Amino acid sequence: MSRNLIAILRGITPPDAEAVTAELIASGITKIEVPLNSPEAFTSIAALIEAFGDRATIGAGTVLSVAEVERLAQIGAKLVVSPNMNPEVIRATRAAGMLSYPGVMTPTECFAALDAGANGLKFFPGSLIGPAGLKAIKAVLPAGCEMLAVGGASADNFAEWHAAGAAGFGIGTALYKPDDTPLSVRAKAEKIVAAFDACYA
Repeated sequence: MSRNLIAILRGITPPDAEAVTAELIASGITKIEVPLNSPEAFTSIAALIEAFGDRATIGAGTVLSVAEVERLAQIGAKLVVSPNMNPEVIRATRAAGMLSYPGVMTPTECFAALDAGANGLKFFPGSLIGPAGLKAIKAVLPAGCEMLAVGGASADNFAEWHAAGAAGFGIGTALYKPDDTPLSVRAKAEKIVAAFDACYA
């Protein structure tokens, strides 16, 4: 199955990126985000596209500018995730044929993002919005709008988010920290995948 889980590899370095991503893909997580405030992020992203581009959706997080979008398009990225809602970034992402997931918190931001062409909405930080907040906003959004909870979502609370209408999750520190080994990431990924499948399969 295609799981709506985005692995957020904040802080990963080029020497570690491929080994960690290989374990994520093996565990069933095939959407990979390297935040651009990670060391040499574009180098890591390019290497991951080369190694896994046929098996995974590889892209960047913390994308804040059109220039960054254009650079990602040039190296073949497929996914653009932002902590904020910038219509210019969304439009540039979609024009380049990439998936756009801007960060939102309010109904105004949600509708502005959708008007600009966003594929889905990243509710961030999820810990502040909570399942109750997401459920309330979902009531006014178009049917079928893809809502991802990011920042505060983990295997322990997937069921609550699922009940509120979340279509999936971006998982950061619950999945990867810079001092983790590939095998420790694999162990965490398998737990997360099992919890996701229990709610969404």
